[in-house]
Amino acid sequence: MSLVKADTIVLGAGIVGISAALHLQARGRDVVVLDRGAVAGETSYGNSGVVQSEAVFPYVFPRRPQDIVKAALNRDPRAHIRYSALPAIAPWVWRYFLQSGPKARHASALALRPLSARSVAEHEAFAGPAGSGALLRKSGWIKAFRTERGRETALAEVEELKPFGVKSTTLDRAELAALEPHLSDLVAGGVHFTDPSTTPDPAALVKSYADLFIARGGRLLTGDARALEQTAAGWSLAAGEATLQASEAVIALGPWSSDVFRGLGYRFPLGVKRGYHMHFGGTGNATLSRPVLDLEFGYLLAPMTRGIRLTTGAEFARRDDPPSSAHFDRLEPIARNFFPLAERRDAELWLGRRPCLPDMLPVIGAAPRHKGLWFDFGHQHLGLTFGPVTGLLLAQLMTGEATFTDPEPYRAERFG
Repeated sequence: MSLVKADTIVLGAGIVGISAALHLQARGRDVVVLDRGAVAGETSYGNSGVVQSEAVFPYVFPRRPQDIVKAALNRDPRAHIRYSALPAIAPWVWRYFLQSGPKARHASALALRPLSARSVAEHEAFAGPAGSGALLRKSGWIKAFRTERGRETALAEVEELKPFGVKSTTLDRAELAALEPHLSDLVAGGVHFTDPSTTPDPAALVKSYADLFIARGGRLLTGDARALEQTAAGWSLAAGEATLQASEAVIALGPWSSDVFRGLGYRFPLGVKRGYHMHFGGTGNATLSRPVLDLEFGYLLAPMTRGIRLTTGAEFARRDDPPSSAHFDRLEPIARNFFPLAERRDAELWLGRRPCLPDMLPVIGAAPRHKGLWFDFGHQHLGLTFGPVTGLLLAQLMTGEATFTDPEPYRAERFG
């Protein structure tokens, strides 16, 4: 077998891995990205397309007893539980519940804000040189509500976000209709978050970043990351007919990161929240100008190159359980009375897996027990948002630069 040498191996060709590779490359590192499949072929392919610069408070587990019961009985449309998976996922769900209290939630918010505040700027820093600036739109996104209770929930969130500098505009029915005239009359109003960017094709955006990485001299190889092993020279694994060798390795495999770090003796509580999407046409001339969340029901409609993408909330299941249409089938009729969806445009539902740690913070930084091993995973619902900015933080740590924010909240050591 031939020998391929590099300074750094980045495991994972999604938005997180490609972003880390670009930032390291910009700092003079010779980087190889390795993945078993295509660029943006997994979680980075199917998402809402929102770079959520307003994302401060994490998605948390219900705390009120009545809400817990509702969720447990699968009566909360924002989530769905695969009961057959409960014995396996219960320990992680319990830790997630414990981290969802007010104090822990606020601590996570303080750690998330430096990442979200810089998220749009870091995307723009890639998209310009990549020639994909047209894939980033400046129209923001909307959380729409149907009821007075929904309005109160939305306005409470607006107030909670104000100390963090998040800008938004509250819309009544007429103002919302002026922006999105094809929404149903059932929609009473909404909150327009004006600063986030959106993309009509997340996969194409990530692929443009990968093309930029290659154009700048980077290499993209196919291989099985689970073969990673430590050697006297650093880190090594097979990549096709070659042996890939580097002094440093980065695990940026999203929900599959555990397949590698467990083999090295780490036991991070990395769970998965699964989600589905399907593309639809619009009836007649019905269109959307920006992503819109149906606040009370937890799904999102986003205008994509392929059509209107309907994305679900969270399915609690094992990572590798077979797909189930149960959650999506429940939401589709609700979405149809929210917006005039036409035909399905995909042959089958797309299933994605969101890598989540109980505190909803990523792990970014050095592995505690292995020289030259680095972590960049656990971006929860916000991989597209956080990929470029956590890649920056990781590259700063790896090259000894001053970091743009305190890396302490993201350290692996917080899990013991």
